Amino acid sequence: MKNLRVGLARILLVLPALAVPAALAGQAPADAVQRVDRLFERWTKQTPGCAVAVAQGTKTLLSRAWGMADLEHDIANTPGTIFESGSVAKQFTSAAIVLLSLDGKLALEDDVRKYLPELPAYGRTLTIRHMMTHTSGLRDWGSVAGIAGWPRGQRAHTHAHVIDIVSRQRALNFTPGYEYSYSNTGYNLLAVIVSRVSGTSFAEFSRRRLFEPLGMKDTQWRDDFTRIVRGRAQAYSGGQNGFSIDMPFEYVHGNGGLLTTVGDLLIWTRNLETGQVGGPAFLEAMHRVGVLNDGRKISYASGLMIGPYNGVREVSHTGSTAGYRAFLARYPDQQLSVALLCNVGSVNPGQLGHQVADIYLGNAARPARPQPPQPFSVPADRLAARAGLYRETGSGEPFRLVFADGALRAQPGGALTPVSADAAQFGATARRLTFETPAAGGRPRIRESNGDAPVVVYDPVPEFTPTAEELAAYAGEYHSPDAETTLVLSVENGQLIAFRRPDTRIRFTPVYRDAFEAQQLGLVRFYRAGLAGGGGVTQMSVRQARVYDLRFDRVR
Repeated sequence: MKNLRVGLARILLVLPALAVPAALAGQAPADAVQRVDRLFERWTKQTPGCAVAVAQGTKTLLSRAWGMADLEHDIANTPGTIFESGSVAKQFTSAAIVLLSLDGKLALEDDVRKYLPELPAYGRTLTIRHMMTHTSGLRDWGSVAGIAGWPRGQRAHTHAHVIDIVSRQRALNFTPGYEYSYSNTGYNLLAVIVSRVSGTSFAEFSRRRLFEPLGMKDTQWRDDFTRIVRGRAQAYSGGQNGFSIDMPFEYVHGNGGLLTTVGDLLIWTRNLETGQVGGPAFLEAMHRVGVLNDGRKISYASGLMIGPYNGVREVSHTGSTAGYRAFLARYPDQQLSVALLCNVGSVNPGQLGHQVADIYLGNAARPARPQPPQPFSVPADRLAARAGLYRETGSGEPFRLVFADGALRAQPGGALTPVSADAAQFGATARRLTFETPAAGGRPRIRESNGDAPVVVYDPVPEFTPTAEELAAYAGEYHSPDAETTLVLSVENGQLIAFRRPDTRIRFTPVYRDAFEAQQLGLVRFYRAGLAGGGGVTQMSVRQARVYDLRFDRVR
């Protein structure tokens, strides 16, 4: 017991040090149940809904449900209803990996190719820990599949599909450890590693080492979406014609795919306090946040987000898969835990889960009231001269400043407040734009800073309204071995259109020279032959939030 207390003390050190009030009193607010009911009153016998459980220490303070688990058969949600937890599942995948490391079967700093030789060698070591903290640089396999025309939910993807897609990626998004970029790929591969190292299925390993020892009797992996699961809620999405079924028809899991109840989630998050399974070393590994190559710490640990929430320490994660939504949070100083599971896609789980937490945190949680910056007077003509289109130097993402009603607004970003002659700030945030001295008659280069994040640079670029001849230069056939797909581009009625088999037509909207926004694809940039890029078009690049610079070669 002494060793366990020492281990827990070490874990608390990895959480940000905050001046917090004393823990909650032993009793919940007298009107807590009524206040929670009001949050969920829109979910009725005619709608899907949610289940919520709240605990303080070992005492359950609330366990309730609203709405229907199955609209076709008039089955109501209960606190014991089984939902899918989306990315809340990632902490369980990390837990399985950590247990294997404590068994001496693997090390978190191992090169993943030791266990997954199918992955290409990119010239830099990509470790298990990189995948656990979303710093691997691996492209999100689901995004790549979507570019190929098979987004998640349209094909029953398996882990074999994941490995196949990853094995074909000619590049990473970035050097491992360079930045944080959320990627499901790493967590699917972690599940595969557990299976290969343990000699049993990931689902079976989890059952033996996690679920059964903790008494999580209603928790299992959705490794076979066709299996009958008694007590499972159907997932729904809402639309103009009412609700429709929106289930995760896929075999992949580890990134998500955990079937569970709010009661079982409280058991699990309690284990992350006590170390009943795993002990102190397990707890320390689970709560150790990622560190980037430049020494900066991120808030993501082993499937857990660790940081402050309204002045209190929080360990949390949200989840979203098909029409399921989830939220699981723990507030160590208050010994408070909140579990939320929903079967309706319109729920914002982080917002709703925090609203429940706020009721029980009471005065312990004090929302920060940042002070807006003191505005600085800048002549209107000088502000207007900064308006226009810009391009981020690294990613090529467009960034626009608009001048209206005497003020600048960023798209994306919102209103800007001048704080000096050459700088403007986004409200009361740390995000600031600094305008360099422009060449005569030109617009300035912009440097964006935001706390300790790397500086982002934007260059001014002219608007692009291509002629028919300029559009024709992009027409042709482009193939990506990474996505195993071909796009045929042509000009129709003065617009660039891409055709993807069997029947998808994608409209390209010009942004700046050689760059377009394309629905279903993202930012599309064309590359030309020659050192100065003045020759003919040879390649096309697609960039999305989780896939950077996926190249298509022009073949015809």
